[in-house]
Amino acid sequence: MERLKSVITATGSFLPEEIVNNSAFLSHTFLQKDGEAVAGTNQRIIEKFQQITGIHERRYAKQEQTASDLAVLAAKDALESSDTDPESLDYIIVAHNFGNVRYGSNRTDIVPSIASRVKYDLQLKNPDCIGYDLIFGCPGWLQGLIQADYYIRSGDAKRCLVIGTETLSRVIDQHDRDSMIYADGAGAVLVEAAENSKAGIICHRAQTFASEHAPLLTMDKSYDPADQSRDMFIKMNGRALYEFALNNVPQLVKQTLDKAGVPISEVKKVLIHQANEKMDQAILERLFQLYDIPTLPAGIMPMTIGSLGNSSVATIPTLLDLILKNKVGEQSILPGDKVVFASVGAGMNINALLYQF
Repeated sequence: MERLKSVITATGSFLPEEIVNNSAFLSHTFLQKDGEAVAGTNQRIIEKFQQITGIHERRYAKQEQTASDLAVLAAKDALESSDTDPESLDYIIVAHNFGNVRYGSNRTDIVPSIASRVKYDLQLKNPDCIGYDLIFGCPGWLQGLIQADYYIRSGDAKRCLVIGTETLSRVIDQHDRDSMIYADGAGAVLVEAAENSKAGIICHRAQTFASEHAPLLTMDKSYDPADQSRDMFIKMNGRALYEFALNNVPQLVKQTLDKAGVPISEVKKVLIHQANEKMDQAILERLFQLYDIPTLPAGIMPMTIGSLGNSSVATIPTLLDLILKNKVGEQSILPGDKVVFASVGAGMNINALLYQF
C-alpha cells in the first residue's frame, strides 16, 4: 500500500469588513521606546512605513467580534466548500497567539480554548473530534498543518481542520509606529488522508532559536510614559528580526527542498508569511542566491500584505484561499504545481513545508 498522503481538500478565510487606511494614523502620536517623539511628520513616517512594508491598508475585526468568531467564519467557509461531513473531523487545530481579546480590553481569554469554542459554535457533537490550540508565533498555522500531517501519516486521523486566527488590532500600542503593521483575520484548510495521490504534503522542517533570539518579539508596556496601566502590547526589535529572518529562513527552505530531493526549479510558488514586503522579498532573493540564481522567477511570490496587513497566523492560509479562489490578481495554482510554504515569528520559530497540488 502506498504511503498515506495529507491532502488539502478545501480552504476558507474570513477578511474583516473594516478597512483601515494608512491615513487613519495621521493623528497618532508616535513615540520611541524612551518616550521621546519619533522625528519627522506623521505623513513622512507613514510614507516611509509604506515604502518598507508595502502596507497601505489593513483589516480590523468589528468591535463585537473575537478571534474565535473569525475562526468559525473561516472554518465554515472551508467546510461549506467541501462535501465532507464536519462530524467526521478527527482534529480541530487552531493557531493563535493571544486568544480572544475583546474590544476595549487588553486581557487574553483562552478558557475554554479557541478550538473548543470553534467546535461549540459549529455544534459538532462527536467527542472523538479533538480540539486544541497551538501557540507558535506567526508560524503557528503552518506548524498546525505539520502536526496534522503527522496525525494523518500515522493512521490515527483521516480529517483535520487547521485554522489560523488573530485580532492583533487589540494588542497594539497606538504610540508605536510598528502598530501600523498588524491586522486581523482568519484562514482555514481541511486536510484529509489519501492513498495513491500525487497531490499532498511532501515534507517539512521547523526550528526554534529561543536561546538567543526569543526577546526579538515580546509583550511590553506602552511607549507613552503617561500610561500607568498594567496593559502589555506586542513589541518587536524590527532590525534584528529582519536580520534573523534573512539569515535563517532561506536556509531552512533549502533544507526542506533538499530533504525532498526537489530542485528549486520545480517550485512554482512560495507562499511566505506576509510580515513585511521588503523582508519577504529579501528572504526569497537570498533563497535563490543559495542556488546561484540571481533573478527571481516572475510571479513566484504572491503578496497580499499591501491590502491586508500582517495578521500573523492567518496570513498564509488566507493567501492560499484567495489564490485558489482567483482573488489575487493573475496569480493561480494549477494541479501538479509544487508550492513552498514558509514562516517566521515569535519564539523565534521558523518552518517550511513543500506541497504538491
